[in-house]
Amino acid sequence: MSERVVLVGYGPVGARLIDGLLPAVRDGRIDLTVVGAEPQDVYNRVLLAEYAVGRTDRAGLDMDDRRVAEETGVRFHLATTVVGVDRHRRVVRLHDGIRLDYDRLVLATGARANVPTLAGMERARRDRTSVSATPAELDLGGAPLPRGVVALRDLADAEHVRAAVSAGQRIVVLGAGVLGMELALAAAEAGAEVVVAYHSAAPMNRTLDENGGRVLASAATAVGVEMAHHARAESILLRYDDHGHAWFDGLVCADGKVLEGDLLVLSCGVAARTEVASLAGLATSAGILVDGSSRSWTDPDIFAIGDCAHVADPADADAHGRVPGGPSGLVGPGWRQADRLAALLSTGVSGPASVERPGVVMLKAEGIDVVAGGAVDADPFSHAPGCHGPQVTLWADPARGAYVKLVTVEGVLTGFVAVGMPRTGAELTLLFERGSELPADRSSLLRLDAPDAGMAVVADPFAADATVCWCNGVSAGAIREAVAAGEPTVACVKAATRAGTGCGGCVGRISELLAREAVPA
Repeated sequence: MSERVVLVGYGPVGARLIDGLLPAVRDGRIDLTVVGAEPQDVYNRVLLAEYAVGRTDRAGLDMDDRRVAEETGVRFHLATTVVGVDRHRRVVRLHDGIRLDYDRLVLATGARANVPTLAGMERARRDRTSVSATPAELDLGGAPLPRGVVALRDLADAEHVRAAVSAGQRIVVLGAGVLGMELALAAAEAGAEVVVAYHSAAPMNRTLDENGGRVLASAATAVGVEMAHHARAESILLRYDDHGHAWFDGLVCADGKVLEGDLLVLSCGVAARTEVASLAGLATSAGILVDGSSRSWTDPDIFAIGDCAHVADPADADAHGRVPGGPSGLVGPGWRQADRLAALLSTGVSGPASVERPGVVMLKAEGIDVVAGGAVDADPFSHAPGCHGPQVTLWADPARGAYVKLVTVEGVLTGFVAVGMPRTGAELTLLFERGSELPADRSSLLRLDAPDAGMAVVADPFAADATVCWCNGVSAGAIREAVAAGEPTVACVKAATRAGTGCGGCVGRISELLAREAVPA
């Protein structure tokens, strides 16, 4: 008899699980039903900014082919939300009255954009405990966001940004994390007037140290992005059109400064969608609490993967029930969770859960090279030479937009920042990934970006075990094998290995690898 699996969520992580379950569906071992809130087939949310600024078309966002899954036997309920879960009867209730029986329930509900507490849009903040009555209300509070305010979490948001960029309008980006900076730089390059507002002293403060962030801010300013640091947003100004409709007109900061604009893009982080889990009585914290096999702490027949899943050991909870950590917020770990869960549901064996290493963050921006990994907040002067603890090496040339910070423990690289130093950044990425010791002469790394350095490097960035695609964990060796077995193109590599199908940041490295192998990219 087939095991009935209901999947709630049809985003990139849910689609990955569907793909992994197709053999079991085809063999009749699993009866799979998918519930998705959006009417569209799955698309790559990570690339929404690329679409919003015109770097890719709508087809470039498409992922798996739903028709293949349906022909295999998977049933889909799109434009549909879950309004209740009866764990005792193992029934999922949908907003349109349909009831779905399950043996195993998988939640891949993802995350929604945080709406800051700004005067003028208080009612747009959503009560995270309420369940949406309809798909259109999934991310809405008591009122929709004002016209001219978007969060860039779905296609509708991307269309608004795309129109503003095409018209060369002034865009205010609130938040200077990785996604906010990527959008701002890309929109400015496409012809929009852009200002980034952030409350910290420097952008990307969760990824870079302050000095590295300041060098990035200078580089962004040089290409036309206005950077407003220490800008604590308090409210928005509205203007009214001839029909009496209110539109965003400006962002008011605590010091009284007004950042005028035609469109406000919220880039203030995300929060896991946990309301369905909470309604079902499942344990939640920053997300739905699950173990290393993605199984709920509360119910062994319910699982959670992706941006809604908070992977933790129950023993880690403190006396007050607080649990450290939270969802990773990255597509790569979500895909690996989906792969392991597909194996578990199909065969009963998932294998040991892999330990997620601290990721490397690469800023996707034309002409601005930023890469960082690990913990980078160590004080350069807190430890004298020869003492135990982290040792810090700094090199800075702000006038030329270059900065490097290295954090090591017993010679092994545990954190780094590289701004404006592409070859050094590539080398540090490889050393960080391998947990390697740095060369005794740290300055040798800086010389990689010298004009007379040629192509000499300390280690080969395209060695067989070097990771090229971080989202899918694809090595240079795996890409070479795919090329040898098929056509030597980026498209072939994507189809064979999935490299380049996540955030897209590795496509340039794939092309470089193909070029080094003396084949056309």
